[in-house]
Amino acid sequence: MDKINIAIDGPAGAGKSTVAKMVAARLSYVYIDTGAMYRALAWRALQSHTDILDEASLTSLLQETEIEMVPGVNGNKVYVNNREVTEDIRSSEVTASVSAVSAHAGVRQKMVTTQQQLASRKGAVLDGRDIGTVVLPDAELKIFLTASVEERARRRHLENVEKGRESELQRILEDIEQRDLKDSTRKESPLKKAHDAVEIDSTNLSSEEVAAKICGLATERIQGL
Repeated sequence: MDKINIAIDGPAGAGKSTVAKMVAARLSYVYIDTGAMYRALAWRALQSHTDILDEASLTSLLQETEIEMVPGVNGNKVYVNNREVTEDIRSSEVTASVSAVSAHAGVRQKMVTTQQQLASRKGAVLDGRDIGTVVLPDAELKIFLTASVEERARRRHLENVEKGRESELQRILEDIEQRDLKDSTRKESPLKKAHDAVEIDSTNLSSEEVAAKICGLATERIQGL
């Protein structure tokens, strides 16, 4: 069977990563976690006390940073210069910094090139903010996954609680609203729905239901090749 590339975009907390992993597993595709790549750089910047608002410094830091994602039973494990940072990059400090890090043109250009190379053989599922518009504009299937701000905050709060992280629902809601504003108004590759993307509102859907919808759409696209 022919393989296609699947681009899943949407705002923070919409469930993109969870759904992308499910879709990749069901279709035996490769899951490329683009968000983790930016988080890894944000983590490295915080660890090295690099100014996240300084594009030149961040781009230079990226040049000397090796980011590796290794598939595992429970998803990808993320390594930065051979150190595992899978949980570290999900900290509140990294979450608060990643929008600024990912807004820099120099950083995005290098990351996008890497992501395009990873997806060049087809059979890849990528999620992020600009996959369908910038990274893979020719992806055979583009999804724009969204959900209400309240539902996205609730999901992120439950995830933090389950993993033993400190969490405050109201603060998360405010952070997501701020993240939405930053992502949609940034100059470089802002968050927006591709003109040919299929929009799915996951507010009242489980991750399994969303994944099933996307797999069904993927099958239709493959049959149409």
